[in-house]
Amino acid sequence: MGRDNDQKKNKKKRNTSNENEKSVEKVVTNEEKVPTQQKQQQGNCNQSKKKKKNQEVYPFGNYRNYYGYRISHDTDEDPRLKVLKKEWFEGKDCLDIGCNSGIMTIHIAKKFGCRSILGVDIDSSRIEDAHWHLRKFVRMQNSAKPSENKSSSEGADGVHGSKEQSVSLSNVEAKTDSAETKDLSQIVSFQKENFVLTRNLDENCYDTILCLSVTKWVHLNWGDDGLITLFSKIWRLLQPGGIFVMEPQPWKSYENNRRVSETTAMNYRTIVLRPDRFQEILLDKIGFRTVEDITSSLSGASKGFDRQILAFQK
Repeated sequence: MGRDNDQKKNKKKRNTSNENEKSVEKVVTNEEKVPTQQKQQQGNCNQSKKKKKNQEVYPFGNYRNYYGYRISHDTDEDPRLKVLKKEWFEGKDCLDIGCNSGIMTIHIAKKFGCRSILGVDIDSSRIEDAHWHLRKFVRMQNSAKPSENKSSSEGADGVHGSKEQSVSLSNVEAKTDSAETKDLSQIVSFQKENFVLTRNLDENCYDTILCLSVTKWVHLNWGDDGLITLFSKIWRLLQPGGIFVMEPQPWKSYENNRRVSETTAMNYRTIVLRPDRFQEILLDKIGFRTVEDITSSLSGASKGFDRQILAFQK
């Protein structure tokens, strides 16, 4: 009887051991079924935390303080403003695609006297920055008026008290321009939009559309199809005779940023329509009538930002 009981106990132990082994095998098997892509993302995330603990990733080129390093300390304004023509903007309805923090959008409105200008960006944080900058510009504009106290333009800078702000706003009071008699908040507006995918702008019409250093990010994130969608939508939104100002990044710039995400890496390998073909596409495929290269007048650009600027007419 004692031996029989011992045998039964040993049998139960063996069964329990086998069940535990099967459970472990099941867990391992399930773990192996986790998609490889997910594991890679987890690995990339861990590596990113170790190597770039305090760095953010900007897969759409939606950098913080972008104008802080784009505009040289030796210049009082973005050099691109000097090559843009007043007749493209004065009294016109304009659109700025990929406006980032809105500095360029606001300066165009202030310098050239737009009737209206809308800045759109894919990143809600950059749009928040743009609204903040607009409020700051309006306060400075009001403080420059004799009836206003200059102290009203001073406020808590918070997280926006950056190099970008100091570079871009330093001379705003010293400039006089067409938009000065009208509150900038009545001219400039911003909204979050993915321009390639949105339908919210379909009913709008513009006299001038800007796309400055944006084509690469559209191209890397949505491939050749996304690029053609970008160009086609711009064409549709433009009034007859309207102007499209484009600053495309060179192919080398694509190479430098192709690994910012898995999507950009994948699209980079399949891109056929390289930047040196954009002019041909816009004229022969999209339907723009003429193009003017205004790059020769550009001077004072920071290293790496001396890019070609083209103006197409519908």
